[in-house]
Amino acid sequence: MKKTTVQITFEAEKLRAIHQYMEDETELQAELDTLLQTLYEKHVPAPVREYIESRDTSVMDSPKRSTRPATPGGQSSPALDSEE
Repeated sequence: MKKTTVQITFEAEKLRAIHQYMEDETELQAELDTLLQTLYEKHVPAPVREYIESRDTSVMDSPKRSTRPATPGGQSSPALDSEE
């Protein structure tokens, strides 16, 4: 699923204290991820979550289309083949 960035404001001194006392720098990111997932599950109704998850899997299952233009007679074009 495509991800986006969330920005929030927080008191700088408190954030520095969190960084100072957390054992691992990635722990803050992991805990924020968990918190956002909990908020998502708490506030988004189950049918909507199921719809979102079904859209995500249908995008992954759909076949990819070629961006290469079709050549007449099905012959390969050396100029187009060299671009890949």
